[in-house]
Amino acid sequence: MMRAVVDPWWMEVCLVEELPPTTELEEGLRNGVYLAKLAKFFAPKMVSEKKIYDVEQTRYKKSGLHFRHTDNTVQWLRAMESIGLPKIFYPETTDVYDRKNIPRMIYCIHALSLYLFKLGIAPQIQDLLGKVDFTEEEISNMRKELEKYGIQMPSFSKIGGILANELSVDEAALHAAVIAINEAIEKGIAEQTIVTLRNPNAVLTLVDDDLAQEYQKELWEAKKRKEENARMKNNCISEEERDAYEELLTQAEIQGNINKVNRLAAVDHINAVIREGDPENTLLALKKPEAQLPAVYPFAASMYQNELSHLQKQNAMNYLAHEELLIAVEMLSAVALLNQALESNDLLSVQNQLRSPTIGLNNLDETYVERYANALLSLKLEVLSQGQDNLSWNEIQNCIDMVNIEIQEENDRLVAVGYINEAIDEGNPLKTLDSLLLPTAKINYVDPGLAQHYQDVLSYAKSQKFMDSESASKVLWLDEIQHAVDEANMDKDKAKQWVTLVVDVNQCLERETPGDILSVLKSSVCNPNDIIPECADRCYDALAKAKEKKYERVSTEEGPWLKLTLQDKYDYYYNVDSKESSWVTPASCLFKESWLMAKEIEDIIEEVTANYIREKMWSASEDLLLRFEATSSGARLRKEYEARKSFLYEQEEHVVKIQALWKGHKQREAYLSRRQTFADNATSIVKIQSWFRMVTARRSYLSRLQYFRDHNNEIVKIQSLLRANKARDDYKTLVGSENPPLTVIRKFVHLLDQSDLDFQEELEVARLREEVVTKIRGNQQLEKDLNLMDIKIGLLVKNRITLEDVISHRTKLNKKKGGEIQILNNTDNQGIKSLSKERRKTLETYQQLFYLLQTNPLYLAKLIFQMPQNKSTKFMDTVIFTLYNYASNQREEYLLLKLFKTALEEEIKSKVDQVQDIVTGNPTVIKMVVSFNRGARGQNTLRQLLAPVVKGIIDDRSLIINTSPVEVYKAWVNQLETQTGEASKLPYDVTTEQALTYPEVQSKLEVSIENLRRVTDKVLSSIVSSLELLPYGLRYIAKVLKNSIHEKFPDATEDELLKIVGNLLYYRYMNPAIVAPDGFDIIDMTAGGQINSDQRRNLGSVAKVLQHAASNKLFEGENEHLSSMNNYLSETYQKFRKYFKEACNVLEPEEKFNMDKYTDVVTVSKPVIYISIEEIISTHSLLLEHQDAIAPEKQDLLNELLELLGEVPSVESFLGEGTVDPNDPNKANTLSQLSKTEISLYLTSKYSLEDGEGIDGQSLMIRTKKLIIDVIRNQPGNTLTEILETPATAQQEVDHATDMMSRAIIDSRTPEEMKHSQSMLEDAQLPLEQKKRKIQRNLRTLEQTGHVSSENKYQDILNEIAKDIRNQRIHRKLRKAELAKLQQTLKALNEKAAFYEEQINYYDTYIKTCVDNLKRKNSRRSIKLDGKGEPKGAKRAKPVRYTAAKLHEKGVLLGIDDLQTNQFKNVTFDIISTEDMGIFDVRSKFLGVEMEKVQLNIQDLLQMQYEGVAVMKMFDKVKVNVNLLIYLLNKKFYGK
Repeated sequence: MMRAVVDPWWMEVCLVEELPPTTELEEGLRNGVYLAKLAKFFAPKMVSEKKIYDVEQTRYKKSGLHFRHTDNTVQWLRAMESIGLPKIFYPETTDVYDRKNIPRMIYCIHALSLYLFKLGIAPQIQDLLGKVDFTEEEISNMRKELEKYGIQMPSFSKIGGILANELSVDEAALHAAVIAINEAIEKGIAEQTIVTLRNPNAVLTLVDDDLAQEYQKELWEAKKRKEENARMKNNCISEEERDAYEELLTQAEIQGNINKVNRLAAVDHINAVIREGDPENTLLALKKPEAQLPAVYPFAASMYQNELSHLQKQNAMNYLAHEELLIAVEMLSAVALLNQALESNDLLSVQNQLRSPTIGLNNLDETYVERYANALLSLKLEVLSQGQDNLSWNEIQNCIDMVNIEIQEENDRLVAVGYINEAIDEGNPLKTLDSLLLPTAKINYVDPGLAQHYQDVLSYAKSQKFMDSESASKVLWLDEIQHAVDEANMDKDKAKQWVTLVVDVNQCLERETPGDILSVLKSSVCNPNDIIPECADRCYDALAKAKEKKYERVSTEEGPWLKLTLQDKYDYYYNVDSKESSWVTPASCLFKESWLMAKEIEDIIEEVTANYIREKMWSASEDLLLRFEATSSGARLRKEYEARKSFLYEQEEHVVKIQALWKGHKQREAYLSRRQTFADNATSIVKIQSWFRMVTARRSYLSRLQYFRDHNNEIVKIQSLLRANKARDDYKTLVGSENPPLTVIRKFVHLLDQSDLDFQEELEVARLREEVVTKIRGNQQLEKDLNLMDIKIGLLVKNRITLEDVISHRTKLNKKKGGEIQILNNTDNQGIKSLSKERRKTLETYQQLFYLLQTNPLYLAKLIFQMPQNKSTKFMDTVIFTLYNYASNQREEYLLLKLFKTALEEEIKSKVDQVQDIVTGNPTVIKMVVSFNRGARGQNTLRQLLAPVVKGIIDDRSLIINTSPVEVYKAWVNQLETQTGEASKLPYDVTTEQALTYPEVQSKLEVSIENLRRVTDKVLSSIVSSLELLPYGLRYIAKVLKNSIHEKFPDATEDELLKIVGNLLYYRYMNPAIVAPDGFDIIDMTAGGQINSDQRRNLGSVAKVLQHAASNKLFEGENEHLSSMNNYLSETYQKFRKYFKEACNVLEPEEKFNMDKYTDVVTVSKPVIYISIEEIISTHSLLLEHQDAIAPEKQDLLNELLELLGEVPSVESFLGEGTVDPNDPNKANTLSQLSKTEISLYLTSKYSLEDGEGIDGQSLMIRTKKLIIDVIRNQPGNTLTEILETPATAQQEVDHATDMMSRAIIDSRTPEEMKHSQSMLEDAQLPLEQKKRKIQRNLRTLEQTGHVSSENKYQDILNEIAKDIRNQRIHRKLRKAELAKLQQTLKALNEKAAFYEEQINYYDTYIKTCVDNLKRKNSRRSIKLDGKGEPKGAKRAKPVRYTAAKLHEKGVLLGIDDLQTNQFKNVTFDIISTEDMGIFDVRSKFLGVEMEKVQLNIQDLLQMQYEGVAVMKMFDKVKVNVNLLIYLLNKKFYGK
């Protein structure tokens, strides 16, 4: 009873509130409030305070238990179920509420406390034994109460019990966990089973969540088997004796079944990785403890893979079972250890491994283990040299088998050696031969014909070994026998050679053929080098003489036999006639005594050769000495020669003395004889010498002269090189020196002259520039008209009434195409360009105004931000780009970039509050920069950058990139239905998550993502590798943007700044061209051609990935299915980041274009722009409108120019009176067309050089430089001061006058716009001395203003002249580049114009078809094709009348200002179709009184519908729905 009570302390800790004493607590638990609170503690998601009935127990205290109190107990039971407490502990609801079994409830609370303690949720419950004292009365009452219900206290000490007193807390928790597992198995839900198996209290290991189904199945079957066994067993056992574990699986049984499932799964995994062929994965699979295999070793991973793969393929099922793997791995591990021992060269370890029974080797004899080990070590070294790491089991077994074979052969060979020795001892040559030929003996090169000689040699060898006292054995061993056989074979070869020599030489001597002796000797002697061809005759003579002497000594009859003794102990006999040979003495043997024997022949040859060598040794060459030394006696003779030569060297002094005396005597006699000859002929000798000297000198001169003539070109080149080097040094001084001397500058002043070629190139540049600007403007207008035509044709498809307007617009296009609207060329004779003084002054003022706007970007920058955005955009697209000639040359590009820079800095300073505003907003300047660089100037760049890769994507018909799971799913379903011809059972409408559950969709998405990554790589590579193709202007503005943002937001990180740069360079500039290449002229499209939806989606997908990468934005949220590309996005961003950073690294425009504020002064031609009258008037009007904001200072030059211009002129006054007939009914249209007339304005500064009052220091400096150039050209000197102070000579004055006359002739041919100012022309006509005096006056003035100094002899102005020379060269170079660029741009513009003309032709064909179809259908309305009205018989539609209330009911009328809805019935509308098609008169009446009339144009309504305008106003107060109004007109007047 001490244990069967509730511990209030434990519950107080859990509930954090004070509870009644233990004896009162049990009664208090009946209402379930404390139990429900306890449930809220450990399962707050299941039980909330609101769900607890009577939480404050006020109802219980007032009127006792209520049936709803049972809800609290039920919530407690459900909470315990949610955390996994086994149900075996749960009490019934009545056990608590009716107190039927309070001990069971207490029992459950104890189990719950232990379970929560194991889960780490609550502390462990304490034992109350000894802490709670119960009175006898309390104990008696408790017993009575229990007996009343027939309940006994729960047995805490039962062996099979779940929470026994004897069990430790861990054992109890283990028991509870095991019961929970059994219950989960019984439910059959694998997910719940795996949760219970994961319970740490179950102490189960190697539980794998992926095998949940297998665990469930195996454990369920095991439990069913155990229950069946228990059922059979319990039939004869009483219920009291039964144990819970008779039907429940124990922890060991559960672990055993887990191990079994793990083992099967591990075996499947091992078989799978073996098939994959990766040794590392195979090793990891074998090492898993679940596989229950022997230990494996990492160093043998490849061996495991190879051997197991081989075994797997040999298996019929291509599968290795666990038993097969166990045996194979055990054996392979033993082989691996053996290989390891072999690598460490440890013989003892190798022998131990060989003895191991696990290795499973066959035919292993432990007697020869050491020999096996040595053989395996040798084999290991061999395979290592071949690149193989380990010996396989088969190789080890083969090696052991080979060793066994060798041992067997050795034993057989020993037996054969014994047979051979026995035969030798018997002295029988045939038996000896038979024993030598035994296969087991393996004696090589045995010749059956030498049996006797083998017997003799072997017998001699054995006798010698027998006599050797140091020899341990008296028998011949195998190597000794083989040596004796080889020796006998050599004797045979020597005998054959001896016979050949003797026979051939003696027969040659008998034939008396000396010519054959050399070949005979060379083929017969042992050393062919002994035979020297030069002494062949000597050899023949000596041999013949010796043979003759020997023949004379023969007295008896001679026979055919020859005898040779080998090694002084073996006799060899040869019969010359029968060619027989024998190693024993023949029966009847008569020798041929008259023949020379081999020894005699060799001695004679050696003697003859030695004598010849001694004779030739002293005079022989090195090669001959080497030949002599190669002979048998050569070494000895060379030694004799060296000894003699050494002796002579030792006596060198005496030898030299003797030679000197003899040579001196001979020379003296020759000298005396020659001297006497000269003395006798002295006169003749002098004459010969003089002639010889003369001839020698003349020959030398002529030779030198001829040399110069022969090398005339080279001499000229050398002279040119010297002059070029001098000129190069002078030019380096001019370019590199801070203060180039006057002498150097004088050499290069001619570069400042303007040649005819300069003028021609300037005129050509001006002509091309005008043509390019005109073409750009024409193409832009044509493009706008074509876009409008697209809209009109689109509206035509919606409404046939618009066909008339389409035809009208087509007519206008054809007029422009055919040249009917031409630019007026008569403005030179009238209008602003007429010769009147007033108009000329106006023209000059406009030229000065636009020059000021062009060169001072601050005015236009302020003007842009003063206008509304829609007006500023149009102003930028027309006037600003026109003002800068679309940057058609470097000057204008430089000035336009300065405008962009100024405007962008102004916009960032005034309108950007956060860094991201540039990205999220739509900055005006950014839009202007992108528009300009994507126009005619930058279009070619985009084509070069993107056209190849974009065209590749479009042309790849097999490329399908679709990253939308829903679209992929629908396409897959459609494909299935198309293939099967049956309706699919799959749902048609699915979410993204549902679509991704299908493997087919996932695989198709993976293919699309892979294709997307591959194609994106190509586009990215094209972009990143072509940084130099990016327009300089765009890169410079990116640099300005980055620096300006950083200046305003210094805390911005480098990544944030580069993202903004990327937004400009990629998102705004490149991205639209990738998505819509046809819209940006990136690819060539034929008229009517278009990109299909798949191609468009492919391009859009690539652009989307690059956009995410450029902004470093990962795929998340709705794009989560593309998250596999996030790593790729990060890598791509790093490439983009580097690209954006390098893109900002550009020179400033001043350095890039070599420009400054004085550049205009040194250029040949004035800047010119081509601008329409309408744009001039528009600019003038805008400047006046915003004058106060643009030029707030009254003294501002802009205010002065605007004041001179006065009011804004009209088009007619601009063109001149009489240009348009005042009686012309279409005067307004004609003036509108004439306002687009373009005129050329040659821009000049208001304060030019000819304005004497406006001359400043810089202009005076320019005029002075012109005068100095004229002076130094004709008068030399080292310094400018020296030239100015030295009077000019008459010749210098004449030369100067000639130069000035030539310049005047050139000026007369110069176009008006390129001529110098009048004041400069007057200065040029001055004489040389007057120019010098004027220079001195000007220099004094300039010195006062600080421009020059006399202290450095006016070096400052000389430096300026040098700078002008350098700039002139650069200008010419840039002009040529500009000329080429203009030609290229013009070519591209012509191609684009041709494309537009092709589009116009296409539209003509389409509209003609529409007209023909309309005529054939004889529609109810007619179309004004010629503008003369309808054909006869056409009827006008009847008027339609509606009340405002009716129109309001139909939804057409939305409301009328200042009129209530109930008054709508008093308002009527009459809609009348006019004679002009598509034009309707709408009359309104109020109470029958006509109020107002308005005209509706169906074309305008369709345009509003196209632009998305849903509501419009009529009569300035009536709001109508545009879409429903169009529907009403179609229905009532066109029957649609």
